[in-house]
Amino acid sequence: MWNRRQGRFRPACGVEELRRHRREREAALRKARREQQLVSKRLLREDAPEEVEGESAARILGEAEVQQFLWLAQRGPEEKEREKALVSLRRGLQHPETQQTFIRLEGSMRTLVGLLTSNWALLQLEAARCLHELSHSEQSAVAEACLPATSYLLTYLSGHSSDFIELCLYTLGNLIVESEAVRRRLLPQGIIPALAACIQSPHMAVLEALGYALSQLLQAKEAPEKIIPSILDSILPQHMLRLMEPGPKLHLGVAVEFAWCLHYIICSQVNNALLLTHGALSTLGLLLLDLAGAVQRTEEPGLELLACPVLRCLSNLLTEVPVEAVEGQMQLRDERVVVALFILLQFFLQKQPSLLPEGLWLLNNLTANSPTFCTSLLFLDLIDPLLELLPLSKVVSVLVLTVLCNVAEKGSAYCQRLWPGPLLPCLLKTLALPDTEVVGQSLELLQLLFLYQPGAARAFLQQSGLQALERHQEEAQLQDRVEALRQIALHG
Repeated sequence: MWNRRQGRFRPACGVEELRRHRREREAALRKARREQQLVSKRLLREDAPEEVEGESAARILGEAEVQQFLWLAQRGPEEKEREKALVSLRRGLQHPETQQTFIRLEGSMRTLVGLLTSNWALLQLEAARCLHELSHSEQSAVAEACLPATSYLLTYLSGHSSDFIELCLYTLGNLIVESEAVRRRLLPQGIIPALAACIQSPHMAVLEALGYALSQLLQAKEAPEKIIPSILDSILPQHMLRLMEPGPKLHLGVAVEFAWCLHYIICSQVNNALLLTHGALSTLGLLLLDLAGAVQRTEEPGLELLACPVLRCLSNLLTEVPVEAVEGQMQLRDERVVVALFILLQFFLQKQPSLLPEGLWLLNNLTANSPTFCTSLLFLDLIDPLLELLPLSKVVSVLVLTVLCNVAEKGSAYCQRLWPGPLLPCLLKTLALPDTEVVGQSLELLQLLFLYQPGAARAFLQQSGLQALERHQEEAQLQDRVEALRQIALHG
């Protein structure tokens, strides 16, 4: 869900049609973004390098071997031998073929659950690792087979071993995302209160694993109706925001996981007003500033992983709060927000160009109905850096042009600051492109400029603008807008 607010146009020829096209295009973009969710699985493996290089680490196990290892793990004469049998089984379970053999074998899961609930800590740990390997399977039947173990994994979240809790969280996260049956069992058994208890852990590894498991739960198709309301009623949102507050205690991995959790909650639109009362906009705004400073100071990898969900959260929350309240909610001066955003755009340009649209969507939502943010763009001389992004891709071009439309639609004073400059040559280049969407957005920007800045129309005619328009006069989607712009340019 990436929302963009509609600005107000002065009534003019073709403007209502332009509005309709923009609404349709933005609805399609929101739908595409909502459907591209981050469903993934995590795998923890504790083998030492010399162990995983051995042949036994990669060997597929047959039915007889699986039975033998289970029997030894359950009835072996010595604890060391029982543990070794479970280690061998776990390594075999790294292979899909062994996983299928295991779940077909009658009583295998019952035996593994018995070992998970035994009084021997090392056997419990190895049994949990076996379940973790199974949870990472791409076969849904394997996740369903793990169902009898999930209640015990949930119980162990209240244990004392941070390593064991971490393993249980990642295993539950893998199973939650794969199986609706697992979610149906765990929700009434209290998974949300259990996760809420974990969020007060002092261990960063536990918190990161918790964020992962929670993000998996939030991506369930039934989350808006059956999961998110309970999460919002718990202590989780306040603590999530606390763990995202910038400062020396901020842990990158933990912040990334909870930023994605927050993103999924915001996208659900269940009760974003509650998040605002908890200070979500302020926390995210300060985190944006902190990220901009961090990318200037350090080459630490992973900063872009946090920037992406933070930008999405901010973009979407801005559609939930009145424009006049944005600056007060964020507790920031608008110039700092805009400068931070452009620092991140330059960072993305150099390190991660695929994230440029994320930053541009936020800039779009900041400027859509806010003269203040548009003024900041102009007075900080950020139009030229924005124009430099135009040639990068279709998506980037459309977003840059949309932001410029946001500025231009604010009226004559804003168009005077846009003009003259490099804008007209850039627009003539975009009109030469074959892409209908980019050209359509360019036409919209030109129409606004012509309405508010008559000199722009004269310059357009002098620089062969009509010839540029002629390239598109036969295109069905653009014909009306091309003719409307032609008439304005010629007759005012």
